Amino acid sequence: MDMKIARESIRTGKTYLGIELGSTRIKAVLIGEDFAPIASGDHEWENKLLDGIWTYSVDEIWEGLRDCYAKLYKDVYTRYDEELTRVGAMGISAMMHGYMVFDKEGKILVPFRTWRNTITGEAADKLTDLFGFNIPQRWSIAHLYQAILNGEKHVPEISYMTTLEGYVHWLLTGNKVLGIGDCAGMFPIDANTKNYNAEMVDKFDKLVADKGYSWKLLDIMPKLLLAGEDAGVLSAEGAKLLDPTGKLQAGIKMCPPEGDAGTGMVATNSVAKRTCNVSAGTSCFAMVVLEKDLKQLHREIDMVTTPDGYPVAMVHCNNCTSDLNAWVNLFEENLKLFGVAADKGQIYERLYKLALEGDKDCGGLVSYPYFSGEHVTHMNEGRPMFVRMPDAKFNLSNFMRASLISSLGVLKLGMDILNKDEGVSVDKVMGHGGLFKTKGVGQRILAAVMNSPVTCMETAGEGGAWGAALLAAFAAEGNGRTLPQFLDAEVFAGAKSVTLDPDAEDIKGLDKYMESYKAGLVAEKAAVEGLTC
Repeated sequence: MDMKIARESIRTGKTYLGIELGSTRIKAVLIGEDFAPIASGDHEWENKLLDGIWTYSVDEIWEGLRDCYAKLYKDVYTRYDEELTRVGAMGISAMMHGYMVFDKEGKILVPFRTWRNTITGEAADKLTDLFGFNIPQRWSIAHLYQAILNGEKHVPEISYMTTLEGYVHWLLTGNKVLGIGDCAGMFPIDANTKNYNAEMVDKFDKLVADKGYSWKLLDIMPKLLLAGEDAGVLSAEGAKLLDPTGKLQAGIKMCPPEGDAGTGMVATNSVAKRTCNVSAGTSCFAMVVLEKDLKQLHREIDMVTTPDGYPVAMVHCNNCTSDLNAWVNLFEENLKLFGVAADKGQIYERLYKLALEGDKDCGGLVSYPYFSGEHVTHMNEGRPMFVRMPDAKFNLSNFMRASLISSLGVLKLGMDILNKDEGVSVDKVMGHGGLFKTKGVGQRILAAVMNSPVTCMETAGEGGAWGAALLAAFAAEGNGRTLPQFLDAEVFAGAKSVTLDPDAEDIKGLDKYMESYKAGLVAEKAAVEGLTC
C-alpha cells in the first residue's frame, strides 16, 4: 500500500487488526483498506509442563498480549509517524481446543489445559462411543468429562468453559461468545442447524445427571456465532487490558473469535468446498472442506467446520516444527562455539535448502519429532527420537530431509485415510505457516505428502493473525455476501502465489521413508513407556 494512503488509513481508523495467540508466538497484524498487512508486532512465549499439564498462566497471556500490541504500536509509529488509537474492527484467534473453566466470579478454576495435553483418553473413548462421533482428546468436552471421571473438586463450581481466544475476547468485550469453527473444537456441531448438536448435548446432560451439578452443558458453553455476526465491541476495560497507556480507544467492533484452524482457512482462501489448507508450524493440520459426509467414523480424523459453518475433515498433528527448531538452535549454538555469528533466518534457510540435496528416502535416517502425543498414531505422550540404520548415509542433508519429512509424517498418515479410505478429493491445497517461510522447501515436501500441487501465497508466513484481521474486515464490510464471496472478490482477486507440482521421485522416496517411519513407531511407543523421568 502507498505510504500516504496507509498513513491516512491509520489516522482515520480504516484498518483492521488481527491478533493470534500461537503456541510459540503471539502475533498482531494490522491490514489496510486493500487487506494487505501494513504493520505487525509479536511476542515469543512457550508453554510449560506444570504437574504433568502443558499450560500457560493467565499472567503470561496478558503480558504477552500487551507486549505484542506495544510492538505493533511501535511498528506503526516507526513506519508511518502515526499513533495507533483505533481500527475499523478487530478479531482474536488462538490455539483451538483445550480447557479453560471459570467460577461465577470469573476466577479461573484450574490452570489452562492446552490442546497439547493427551490426558483425556478415557473420556474421549467413552464420549466417542456415546455420541457415535469422534471426540479427540484435546477437545474441551473431553477435558470436562475427564475432570468429572477424575472426581476433580472444581467441576461443581464451573460457571463458564471456553477456549483461549474465547477467554481473551470475553475480557476484551464482556461477551461470552465464540466462532463456530472453534466451537466445533469444543463440542460436535450439527451441520444443518449450525449450532451445537442438540441430541448429543442431551446425551451428555443425561450422562452426568447423577452428579447433581447446578449446571447443564449449554449453561456453561459460549454462545455460538457465524463469521460476520455481532460479537460485541472493545470495552473501556478491555482497551486498557490490551493497551495500558490508554491510547487505544474503546468501542471498536469485534468479530467472533476463531481458532487457528478457522483463521488458517481464511488466510488461504480455503473456505469453499473441495478446498484444503495445511497449516504447518509448532503443530500441523490439514483442513479439507467436504462435499458430503464421510462414510464412517475415523478416530484419526476430526470433524469441525469453516468459520461460516460448513463441514470440514481435519487431520490434526500435535507436533510439527518444534523438533526442527530445537535442532536449529543446537546448530546455532555450535556456530557460536566457534565464534561464528549467523543470522537465525539464514541458518534456517540454508539448512532447509540443504534438505533438498538429500537422498529422496533420507538414506536410512528416521525422525520422530514427538514432543507430545499423537492421536493419529495412538501415542498418549511423546519422546523426540532420531533413529538410523547402521549403514545409513548419515550426513547433514539427509538429516535435515528426514527432519522435514517427519514434521509432516503424521499428516501423511491421516491424509491417507481421507484419500484412500474415503475417496476425498480436493481442487487445491494451500500451504501456510512457519514451515513455508523458506521458499520452495516445505512447499515441495508437502506436495509429495499430499500428492497434489501446493500453492503458497506471499502472505503464507503471516498465518492466522492475518486471517483474524480478514474476519474482522468481513464483519465490517461483508455487506450481505458470503465469506467465500468476500474473500474471492475483495482479498484474493489479485493475490500473488507460487504453485509447485509434486515430484514423482520425491513421492517414491517419501513412500519408502514412510515404510520405515511406520515400522519404527514401535520404538517410539517403547520410548514413551520406558523413558518416564
